[in-house]
Amino acid sequence: MPNICSKELQKEIIKLKEDKNAVILAHNYQIPEIQEIVDFIGDSLELAREATKTDSDIIVFCGVDFMAETAAILNPDKKVIVPSMDARCPMAAQLPAKLVKEVKTKNPDIPFVIYVNSYASAKAEADVCCTSANVAKVVEKLDSDVVFLGPDANLAWFAENRTGKKVISVPHDGYCYVHKMFSVEHVKEMRKKHPDAVIIVHPECDPEVQKKADYIGSTSQMLKFAKECDYEKIIIGTEIGLIDRMRREIPDKTFIPLHKVVCRSMKLNTLENLLNVLKFEANVVKLPEDVVERTRKAIKRMVEIL
Repeated sequence: MPNICSKELQKEIIKLKEDKNAVILAHNYQIPEIQEIVDFIGDSLELAREATKTDSDIIVFCGVDFMAETAAILNPDKKVIVPSMDARCPMAAQLPAKLVKEVKTKNPDIPFVIYVNSYASAKAEADVCCTSANVAKVVEKLDSDVVFLGPDANLAWFAENRTGKKVISVPHDGYCYVHKMFSVEHVKEMRKKHPDAVIIVHPECDPEVQKKADYIGSTSQMLKFAKECDYEKIIIGTEIGLIDRMRREIPDKTFIPLHKVVCRSMKLNTLENLLNVLKFEANVVKLPEDVVERTRKAIKRMVEIL
């Protein structure tokens, strides 16, 4: 529960948001105190869609940098701001634009699918964007038996496993350090401790972990599964923020971390810097216009495919 200081900050943020006609969007991995007061919580795909629906003048994006870039690209007439400029995704940095361009130059006939967890400059060089929620659908609908996909190698494995197509990871060893923390031993240990529980994990987990799980999905898919399944005890293999949300929204079920892991970047957004960024309208997300136009094509193609 938020302390008195947190509650006061929350009240200030809500009032300021209303005064400035702002909307606050937050990823599932944000701290509970932020999740409790935002207008919308979701995964990358949900947030990308929600960003296009708002008629607010300001979008405050509580997530990491690439997510805010996507919101800014989809809303060129809106001011997109972020609580912390240091909330950067390490995995996104593993796929620079020059690598996508190099791969595309050498293989012009093979589609390059780029995970939303990447920078706009890299998306601008790719053919189509995807998220963890729709990657299999995007790959399946492309008219090619071979595709490139980056930057997450585990997501590429997941897409290949689901579609039967050859999915080549670029780079070959791209990863999310948070989901890399889950191991087969964690799964075995939890199976012994909680034989009556179901285990669900994110597709950024290693293939060996995915194989041992009962269900694999994006954070939004995991939340939906938790709400609809008959299991009363659910073991979650993703960042702790989603479990905070599940416990708040589904109080009649028990949620147990497969292993308690935290995304340090996501947690850099706090009530204090959220209030400050709203107050001063600082940390505005700005991108070169040529990058915006080319990136928008990759994102729009994803939406069209679906």
